[in-house]
Amino acid sequence: MAHFSCEDEAMLQAMLRQLFQSVKEKITGAPSLECAEEILLHLEETDENFHNYEFVKYLRQHICNSLGSMIEEEMEKCTSDQNHGEEVGYDTVVQHVTKRTQESKEYKEMMHSLRNIMMVVVESMINKFEEDEIRSQERQKKIQKEKSNSYCTDNCSDSDSSFNQSYKFCQGKLQLILDQLDPGQRKEVRYEALQTLCSAPPSDVLNCENWTTLCEKLTLSLADPDPVFSDRILKFYAQTFTLSPLHMTKEIYISLAKHLELYFLSRENHIPTLSTGIDITNPNVIRLLKKVRLLNEYQKEAPSFWIRHPEKYMEEIVDGTLSLLSVNHDQTHLVSQKILDPIYFLALVDTKAVWFKKWMHAYYSRTAVLRLLEKKYKSLITTAVQQCVQYFEFCKSMKADENLGHSKHCGNKQKTFYYSGQELQYIYFIHSLCLLGRLLIYTQGRKLFPIKLKNRKDSVSLTDLLVLFTQLIHYSPSCPKMTSATHSESYSPASMVTEVLRILCDQKECAIECLYNITVIETLLQPIHNLMKGTEAAPNYSETALIHIADILGRIASVEEGLILLLYGENMNSSEEESPTGAHIIAQFSKKLLDEDISIFSGSELSPVVKGAFISVCRQIYGTCEGLQVLIPYNLHESIAKGWKKTTLLSERIPTPVEGFDSVSSISQESQNIMAWEENLLDDLLNFAATPKGLLLLQRTGAVNECVTFMFNQYAKKLQISRNKQFGYGVMVTQVASTAAGAVALQSSGFINALITELWANLECGRDDVRVSHPRTTPVDPIDRSCQKSFLALVNLLSYPAIYELVGNQNLPIKTEYSLREVPACVIDIIDRLIILNSEAKIRALFNYEQSHIFGLRLLSVICCDLDALLLLEAQYQVSEMLLNAQEENILETSESCRDFIIDGLSVERNHVLVRINLIGGPLERSLPPRMLEKGNDPYPWPMFSSYPVPDRYLPEVIRNADIQQDNELVKHLLCFNISDKQSEWIENCRRQFCKMMKAKPDTISGAALVELLEKFVFHLSDSPSECYFPSVEYTATDANMKNESLSSVQQLGIKMTVRYGKFLNLLQNGAENDLTLVLKHCKRFLKQQQVPIKSSLLCLQGSYAGHDWFVSSMFMIMLGDKEKTFQFLQQFSRLLTSAFLWLPRLHISRYLPMDTIESGIHPIYFCSAHYVEMLLKAEVPLVFSAFHMSGFAPSQICLQWITQCFWNYLDWMEICHYIATCVFLGPDYQVYICIAIFKHLQQDILQHTQTQDLQVFLKEEALHGFHVSDYFEYMEILEQNYRPVLLRDMRSIRVQSS
Repeated sequence: MAHFSCEDEAMLQAMLRQLFQSVKEKITGAPSLECAEEILLHLEETDENFHNYEFVKYLRQHICNSLGSMIEEEMEKCTSDQNHGEEVGYDTVVQHVTKRTQESKEYKEMMHSLRNIMMVVVESMINKFEEDEIRSQERQKKIQKEKSNSYCTDNCSDSDSSFNQSYKFCQGKLQLILDQLDPGQRKEVRYEALQTLCSAPPSDVLNCENWTTLCEKLTLSLADPDPVFSDRILKFYAQTFTLSPLHMTKEIYISLAKHLELYFLSRENHIPTLSTGIDITNPNVIRLLKKVRLLNEYQKEAPSFWIRHPEKYMEEIVDGTLSLLSVNHDQTHLVSQKILDPIYFLALVDTKAVWFKKWMHAYYSRTAVLRLLEKKYKSLITTAVQQCVQYFEFCKSMKADENLGHSKHCGNKQKTFYYSGQELQYIYFIHSLCLLGRLLIYTQGRKLFPIKLKNRKDSVSLTDLLVLFTQLIHYSPSCPKMTSATHSESYSPASMVTEVLRILCDQKECAIECLYNITVIETLLQPIHNLMKGTEAAPNYSETALIHIADILGRIASVEEGLILLLYGENMNSSEEESPTGAHIIAQFSKKLLDEDISIFSGSELSPVVKGAFISVCRQIYGTCEGLQVLIPYNLHESIAKGWKKTTLLSERIPTPVEGFDSVSSISQESQNIMAWEENLLDDLLNFAATPKGLLLLQRTGAVNECVTFMFNQYAKKLQISRNKQFGYGVMVTQVASTAAGAVALQSSGFINALITELWANLECGRDDVRVSHPRTTPVDPIDRSCQKSFLALVNLLSYPAIYELVGNQNLPIKTEYSLREVPACVIDIIDRLIILNSEAKIRALFNYEQSHIFGLRLLSVICCDLDALLLLEAQYQVSEMLLNAQEENILETSESCRDFIIDGLSVERNHVLVRINLIGGPLERSLPPRMLEKGNDPYPWPMFSSYPVPDRYLPEVIRNADIQQDNELVKHLLCFNISDKQSEWIENCRRQFCKMMKAKPDTISGAALVELLEKFVFHLSDSPSECYFPSVEYTATDANMKNESLSSVQQLGIKMTVRYGKFLNLLQNGAENDLTLVLKHCKRFLKQQQVPIKSSLLCLQGSYAGHDWFVSSMFMIMLGDKEKTFQFLQQFSRLLTSAFLWLPRLHISRYLPMDTIESGIHPIYFCSAHYVEMLLKAEVPLVFSAFHMSGFAPSQICLQWITQCFWNYLDWMEICHYIATCVFLGPDYQVYICIAIFKHLQQDILQHTQTQDLQVFLKEEALHGFHVSDYFEYMEILEQNYRPVLLRDMRSIRVQSS
């Protein structure tokens, strides 16, 4: 600054003039100041001459002189670091140097200097501009030229700086201006004084001693009747607001607010009344509106900078504003004669109360506003509420003449210069509505209620206000079709109220306090009630109002607290017959809309929009387990599917666009609407797949393929699927993939192909050559982060039902050569290219052999955790033999007698998989080798092998048959049971004893005692008609008849696995394999008698049960290998309801199930047990439920896997026995409670693995460490008390369930 001369200032002014002259057209064409700023900020991108401007060259040279040496030093440092081995990219160097430069002292000094220089130059240019304007005006008005010129010459010259001006201005000039502004002076003198004041820099004016006196003078001058004089004062105010610091603008603002307050309180001023309205061509009104608008502009700008100043400044501004807005003329006459208050004029210039929204945004200002409203200006809130009440009463009185309301409220383009009283009332209502809506968001704002009104006995509570808002939606008039859509939607009453309610819905705490109230819900639903009764919904009924209501209901249903209120009302125990809850009413109405049972909508253009809005509300409800349970009776899936099929027929008639014609015009708007409606209905159907039971309903509609294709199209386009589906389609894909039909639909839609293609692009290479600017980093993790998402997607996808449909009965492709660009397209290809690498051709075809094969082995490890999937892969592809051969090839023969395994990533991974797939057992019954090397001399102490059996190191010492000594105690208890005449008493007594033993001595329930207990209990249950669910089936086949009966290769491998596990536990002896084979053959023949023939494209429905019978294998081991006892038990057990949920093959294509359930291929374990696991999990362990959704994984899939294989590999044998015994003794619902107990036990682990993004891998691979059924018995009894009636009722309905 010391070297900045007058010549420098003149040179910079010339540079700036050149720049502005060049961009003059761009700036003048900008619609607003903000846009002009944006144009200047992006000038380098848009102006090819940017770097030729002298001003830009000056800036570049200035930066170079100030920072050049420092930048060079930093660059040299980075170069030296690079030479020392630190690889740094060019972009990184630039970022580093830029950051260091901006943080440096030199940079801050340069910016400070540059800012000061430019302030001087710009201020000088502004002053000269003002002077030129003054001269122009003076010439036009022919004011004395000599006096004016001498004054201006004396005051300023082209070469003077603002500092020279400041010095000259302060020497008595301000006192002279004060004297000249006196009302007694001549008009020309006062005008000239004001001109001088406007031309002076604001900082100079502020620093003068007489500033306070000047403020008072200006406040008085604001009331001057001369419009020119008044405009100049407002211009000075505007200039001060723009260029001055807060403490100066605060005083100017308060003086303006005080002037307006005095203006409205004075009876001498001719303020318009409601009856006369406002004519905005009237000069007095124009001046008043200009003052109010200037005040409002400052109100909206002040919050952006007042936090940087003392709180008292902000409080003074707030207090002055609220004082002005609280001015209320005494209403001693008719309403029509009421003099307009300041709030009416503020509402005219800021209808949506943007100023209040900005003031309430920050805690800093919100605290002051709310405190002043409570202590001094509560009348402002009272009048706002009063205005809303009056408008509502006005709407009710208008029901006989809607057209009047249209013209008054929606606006008429011909009436642009006059606002009638009714229009003013409406504008004030909108302002009040927005103000109250913003107030209700905050806790302290809600505490201002209840409000006492003058002409009302009762106070207006929060609920009363929300009911009023809700009633306004369907009572307020709608805008006619001829008005501008944008204009009418922005300011129509229903739209404005809906906008306010939307904001309240989005604030959870506020919504709970205000909206989640049965009175508000009933008010929202009132027009729907009336429509279903056949009466008009409201005096001014409109379809638009119904759409708004559906919007609010949908937002309420999307939050847990709101959903519960809609489902159950305030009393969860009340019956539907007594008082149907909101969910029932919405479902009934939606069904009537879909079935077109409401005549009022026939032929309406908005009919599909109304339907879509209410189905969307239902979608929020039936997308949850508890919501679906409530809506099932309405068969919405059938109505939606029927509507979709009807719409599909219409869309097929749409003509194909012809070449040469405009494609938009060739397809009518109606046709586009039909296509959009078809997609909307498909989306509604798809959302049934969010829950297990909903997926069953979806498959019954026959539209599952179309829905999955629609989902894939949305996924492929990367569209935002829904405001309420924050975590995408992950859970839905997992649900769909858990069923056979769903997996086939995913395959046919192209979803699996796209997933595998994306995986291959990340793992190996893309389909096309892509130019690589940076080489890919070498992966450090076994599965690289770029492939993690694809890996988890495949894990979600490959449940056993999916694997069987996609892989079953299919051989691997036989190829001698693979192209390097041959991309896999299906699951078989992934197995062939990544897992079973048994040829040199496959290995050579991989760019990243080790990384890709490890990926495949990790995937194999997760898949094989499902024992049925393991047996299928072993039966079809001999996976273990392939792995053993690979290990054999990895041996290094150091001498004839010494053979060592080469320890690398692949051999370690294969070793882990081999142990996992060969050994069966719970957490204490097998030891799995780690996948990571250890530190020290022996990095991998675990033995590797290339042939079976597995080394003993992986078989821990298990306490086997230790329970034999305790058997006698349980047998004694058992023999003490007296079988009375009433069999039911004995059964209940037995159940009580079982619970007692499980809590006190759970270890005694095992071995021979458990066998005897199960036999007797099931025998008596099957002998009691009340306990039997399935009819008795006569079976006479003998062992000799079983010679012609065959078992699948999967079952044969399962038998060997079972016998191996049984021998390890000392439960089975030699010959057990033949006995178990006979038992399984008898079961197959026995169950075949109860099956129905069915034709289906699904593999799982073609013939016998697709997997191994793990329940029969478990019972065979419990019965210690006694085939007669096992089969006799199974025959008796098959009559009980529990058999449907423990013994999966029991209901395979069973005649006891409805035909549509059989054709779906979905087992009751999934659509009943797993469905209720999800429902109870949300209520009992909500954090775990949320973790599943965040991970894109469904609890139902892992539960299905656990239950299908009777928790083999997840629990120790003792716990498996306790699981089966608990379900047999206490009922099938305990299956659900045990799953909930497991999730509760795993809560911390689940939350941790959600963070590490490997939840599904953890749940499938890890055994349930530390879980004991007996530890959670009391918890499960509480669950039984709360949920048993609902669960058992639904479980009993599987035979007759038709919806």
